[in-house]
Amino acid sequence: MRTFVGAGVIVVGVILLIAGLNASDSVASRFSRLFTGSSTDKTIWLLIGGAFALIVGASMTFFRKGQRTQ
Repeated sequence: MRTFVGAGVIVVGVILLIAGLNASDSVASRFSRLFTGSSTDKTIWLLIGGAFALIVGASMTFFRKGQRTQ
């Protein structure tokens, strides 16, 4: 069950990263970079959220919790 949830979180992370990359090429982001030197807040949050979701999903999928032997 945990593996399926982790895979779902990875998929959400990839979708957020793609949306962030698309938003970075938008007209609003270009104007923001022109005047302020950085992308819009929406773009930055989409990229951060996507990276965070990928990390969480990968840790849920590939690492097991509580598998210690004594």
